[in-house]
Order: sequence, then C-alpha cells, then structure tokens
Amino acid sequence: MPTKAMNDDLGKHAMNATRISCTALLTLCFSVANFAHGAENEDTQPPRPNVLLIMVDDLGYSDLGCYGSEIETPNLDALAANGLRFSQFYNTAKCHSSRVSLLTGQYCIAAGDTSLSHAVTTAEVLQADGYFTAMSGKWHLDKQPTDFGFQRYFGHLSGACNYFRGDNTFRLNGEPWIVPDKDFYTTVADVDYAMLFLNEAEQTTDPWFLYLAFNAPHAPLQALPEDYAKYKGRYDEGWDKIREQRVQRQHELGLLPKTPQPSERPTHIPAWETLTEKRQEFENKRMTALAGMIDRVDQEVGRLIEHLDETGELDNTLIWFVSDNGACPYDRVSQKIEAEPTSGDVSWSDSTGWAWARNSPFRLYKQNQTEGGISTPAIVHWPAGLKTKAGSIERSPAHLIDILPTIADAAGSKIPSEFADRDLRPVSGQSLLPIFEGETIEREHPIHLLFSSDRGLRDGDWKIVSFRQNPWELYNIASDRIEQHNLAPQHRDRLTRMALKWNEMAKEVLHTQTFDPKFGTESEEPISMTATHPEWTDFSVDPMNNVRGSVGRKKTPKSKANTPKKASDPIRARKNTQLQRRESELHLTFTGDDPGIAIDHLPENLPPGPYRLAFDLLSEAEGNGEVFYTTRAEQSLPKGQHIPIEIESDGQWHSHTIALGDATQIYRLRLDVSEGKGLAQIRNLRLLSSQNEPVIRWPIAKIKVLK
Repeated sequence: MPTKAMNDDLGKHAMNATRISCTALLTLCFSVANFAHGAENEDTQPPRPNVLLIMVDDLGYSDLGCYGSEIETPNLDALAANGLRFSQFYNTAKCHSSRVSLLTGQYCIAAGDTSLSHAVTTAEVLQADGYFTAMSGKWHLDKQPTDFGFQRYFGHLSGACNYFRGDNTFRLNGEPWIVPDKDFYTTVADVDYAMLFLNEAEQTTDPWFLYLAFNAPHAPLQALPEDYAKYKGRYDEGWDKIREQRVQRQHELGLLPKTPQPSERPTHIPAWETLTEKRQEFENKRMTALAGMIDRVDQEVGRLIEHLDETGELDNTLIWFVSDNGACPYDRVSQKIEAEPTSGDVSWSDSTGWAWARNSPFRLYKQNQTEGGISTPAIVHWPAGLKTKAGSIERSPAHLIDILPTIADAAGSKIPSEFADRDLRPVSGQSLLPIFEGETIEREHPIHLLFSSDRGLRDGDWKIVSFRQNPWELYNIASDRIEQHNLAPQHRDRLTRMALKWNEMAKEVLHTQTFDPKFGTESEEPISMTATHPEWTDFSVDPMNNVRGSVGRKKTPKSKANTPKKASDPIRARKNTQLQRRESELHLTFTGDDPGIAIDHLPENLPPGPYRLAFDLLSEAEGNGEVFYTTRAEQSLPKGQHIPIEIESDGQWHSHTIALGDATQIYRLRLDVSEGKGLAQIRNLRLLSSQNEPVIRWPIAKIKVLK
C-alpha cells in the first residue's frame, strides 16, 4: 500500500519540478527494443505481459502527429513508429459507452450500461489470474473502480472536471481525496499516481495491468501556461488550412489512400475568412488550448514510458493507446473568453469548427456513427509480442470491444461465463492477437454501432449509417472511406439486408430496441452535409461570456422511430422553477429555494422493478439534489422514499444513475437537481427496468421547438 508520506508528497504534485524531456531516450530505447525483438527466436514464448491501457477523451482522428497533426506528439509517434497503428479502429462515439466497451468486450447496452451488471472487466479477469491491477484517471461509470477489480485507484468519478481545481468526486483507493488548492493539473496528477502504483507493483514478481484514463482533451479547455504558450500563433490561418494540411500529411504517411476529391466543408461550418475578427480571435485561442492539452498528454505518456524503460519493463508491456470518440462539436457555455485558458478561473467549451478540422478527413463528430465520430487513433506497442514490421499500419476494421479478448488472449487468461451477483452476457469482441502475429482475421460478426438516436453497421467493406434517426445511408468504405457518396438509392437490397442485421443484433446481442426508418435516402448527398444540431456552434453571432455557443442554431427535425412506453405530458415544473422543453432536453431556470420537476402519474403497466432513474445533467445552480418516489398509489409527493444526489455545478454534462430501492412498482417521481437559484439542463431522462432497459424516456409529450 502507498505510505501516507508518499500520498502527501504526491498530493503536492510537484508541478514546478523540472520534467526531463524523454524524446531522445525513447528513440534510443525503442531502437534497442526493436532490435532485440527482431533477434528473438520465434519459438520462444515470452512471459505474461504487463498491460498498459491508455484512453484519452474526445481526441480527433488527426490530432496526433502520426495521424497527420501539426501538434507535437513525439512520444506517441515513437510508440507508433516502433509498433502498430490501426487506420480503421472504432469506438462508440461517446464517453461512457466507450469505457464500458473498452473494459468489458461488450457493446454498452449489452453489458448493462454504466452498471456493468451483465459483464466483467479486464481488471477482474486479470486479477483472478494473478495480475496486480490499478487505474488512474476518469471513471464515468457506476460505483468506483475498486468495486470492479481494480486494487488501486486514483482519479475522478465524474465525466469531466476542472483541470486545475478538480471536483469533489476525486478518490484514492475508494476514499475521498481533496484536490490541492494550487500546483495541481489533472493530466499530470493522473501519471503521478500511475507511477506510484507501478512502483508498488514492481515490488512483486506478478505482472500488472494499469488503466490510465486521461480526461484530456475533453472540455473545459484549460491548458498549462507553458503548453498554451507553445502553440500561440500556430492557428492564425484557421481551420480550412489546418484541415487541408492534415489531410495532406495523412496521405504522405500512407495512413489513408489519396482521394481525387477531398471531403467538402458542410454548410454548418463557414469558411475561416468569413468569420468576424472577434470570432477568429476566440476560435484561434480555443484550438491553441486544445493543442496544448494534447501536447501535455503526450509529455505525460512519455514520462510513463521513460519509467518503464528505466525499470526494464518496456519490452514486455503490451501498450494500447485509444480514444473514446472523435472530436466534440458541442459548444456550450464559455466563461472569460477574453482571457487565456491557463487557470481554473477560465473555462471554455468546444468548437464545432475545430472539431471538423480535428476529425480530418471524416465527417461529423462525437455521438455520430459516421467515421468522424467513431474512428480515432489506436496504437499498439509490444516489442516482445508484435511480429509485425515496426511502424506498420493495420487496415482491418477493429473496435474497442476487441481489446479485452485480445488482452486475455495475450495473458493466457480466461473470460468467465459466470460471476457473482451478475448475469453475464457473452463478449462481442474478438481477439486481435493474430494481427499482432502478422496474420489476418475475418470478423465473425459485423460491428454494431449505436449511441442515442445515431446508428450504424460495418459489415466488411460496407457500412450503413443513420444520422439522428434519419433514414439509412449506405457507403462502400473500401472505395469511399470519407462517406461522400451515399449508395442507398442504387443498392436497396443490400441496404435492406444490413438494416435487418442491425435490428437482429440490436435485439439478440444488445437487448435493446430495433429501428425501422422504412427506406434509405433518395439522394446521394449525405444528410449530414446540410443538417444542423441544436448544440453545434452558431457562427452567425460573435462569442459571448456565459451564453451557450449554439444560441442561434436551428434544430433538425427527426423522423419517427420506435420508442419505449409513453405517458401523456407528465412533467411539471415545481415551485420556483421555469421549464422549457427544447427537443430532447429540459431547460430549467430556478428562481428560489426548493425547485425541481415532478411526474405525478406513471403508467400502471410498467414491467416490475426494481427501477433506476438515469439522466444527464448540466448544472450552474446552487446546492445538491434529491429524488423522491412513491410506492403506494395513495401517496402524494414528497411523501414516500427519497434519495440524495451529489450535483456537480460546473457547467459541464455529468451522467447520473440512481437506484430506486427494491420497489416493484412506483407511482410518482420528483427530481430536484438544485437547492436554490441558477440554471440547469436535463437530457436522456429515463426510467430503467430491473434488466437495465429503458421503459420510459422523457420528455415524451409534443415538444415546441424554441428558437
């Protein structure tokens, strides 16, 4: 166990200490490891590898140097140059669902969503086989990592936090951990504790598994001063030029085949030269901050790799580097836009324009199942185990669900079919170890793609995709990786077969709802090229402090789709609460004490509980919250049961799932997300069954779209 002195020392984080640049050392140690690897007898089986699993947050496809970026990432580039890069590696396009798939080898809904009630984690699999297990960084799932096989944990349970101030969800080995008042930066602290855990693991002869989950470069956009200063002036030319340069480098790297026609700028992204001076200045600073944050991730990875080299463990450590989704386009509230984002006092949201450039050469973003949302960098480095040529690019499609089966295969560990207190479902991923050994694989099943109302299926060279419940589009990815030419009108039979397969997998594998938009689009033009979204940046106005950056965006109408059971207009605003419905979100203004919303009548034909109430919350209001529910028909709110909720009032989205006791039937619900004045937004409000499936989603009444 870490000593109190060690914890106290790390609590200070030594931010002003000199950090040695390890780029030159990495180049040398990689060369030596690669030489040793080439000389190794192929018949010699290496001992069980250590496993280092690194996930970053909201990283675009072209955000690393080895994927075309101008951002300086020499340490990750060195891992790629001496290892293996995937050019078609997929995620779920969303933070929490990607984390579920990464750890369980299952699609998120099949695994039980954030509860993991139908899955085991990599940590649990490897710990049962004698591995020391540790995690550092963002969790974003139910309970804590120490409840799911991790013997050591440092980090925050929330989906995002202030980089300089953290939040109140930080934990150390299951116990609350107070963020220092100064000399703290989350990305650095994550590696400080990762190295502490490795130091402990190295006192034994057991192999270890370390999961390092950076919050960066997720908003808020906040960079260390020296990292921000490094990129000043680099983005003066704007996103059109940056995207053009990145695509050119991708062609030079051989990452993607050169296409005769680059992807066009969608209508919701204006040309850089048409922006006002104030808009250009703010957008320039936003990308400068993002570059500094990504650079810092690379520096901290380099510090960790240097440690592995010094301890002699680099050669037989299987290193994965992946992202949870593509770049984020959601432009929410930014504060102090006139300042520089180099302290906890300044908090900026994402930019849709830069998300477009960062996902080069693809279209769309986080949450979408187009390539821009689901395809991100994936690097594997393992000198003792990789038989591929150093610097190889693997072009076979793969997914986060493949990582657990691959790690278990490499470690010689078995994924259990039974586990205490969980009803396990089979993993959907497959081992990629044959690829590591220089062979090819055929996928046993298509890759199923789903988050919220965005859907897709990748089957061989073909892909269908639906943008926000719109009709299916069809692409031949082998000849049209950037999804420019919708072939749905020409290949209706193929589209129909793939749509049926999507529904079959949704029902049989994910245990969720099917989707039937009836037909594909009549036009070859992708819907997304002319679509809008209520949270994408509104470039028709200048940026403003404390105002949503998407303030003027029009909404895209959605087509009808299958939905859970409905009730009639059930949500009402309680006292001191103003309620506005904006598409699938509830926007709340609190003007006094004890505000909230209530649902006075639930359908009597609900499947039996126990139930869970789940929702995403963005709060800028005072205090914490509570859920009230009644278990008898004659009870009125607020009588019955009540459960306190810890609320993050930081202007960022956070996911909440609250277990509503063991009641088999409930009649009324009340949700308070504040104790006083302020603003809040709720989305994805849903009641989950005992099988963790949504039985009601709100709002479900007719919605008047507010301009």
